[in-house]
Amino acid sequence: MGLAESFKALADPQRREILLLLRGGRQSAGELAERLGVSPSALSYHLKALKKADMVIEYKAKNFVYYELNTSLVDELMLWLQQFRKEEGE
Repeated sequence: MGLAESFKALADPQRREILLLLRGGRQSAGELAERLGVSPSALSYHLKALKKADMVIEYKAKNFVYYELNTSLVDELMLWLQQFRKEEGE
């Protein structure tokens, strides 16, 4: 995982919305496309970028593809970002 890939993935509002939806748990590609109101090809484009950045994990079960947040990466990003918070008294 590179920080550049992560920030590039987060730069798109549609991808941020996908991550917010996945916060509630694993969802199929069809469920995500329906909730976002996008075509399967548009969703696929965004999911590819999120997978490349290791922000989502893909699971295949029978005829369905499911996605969920890669929480270990999210935790790592949060730790990295916290170093920029001002401490009280600074």
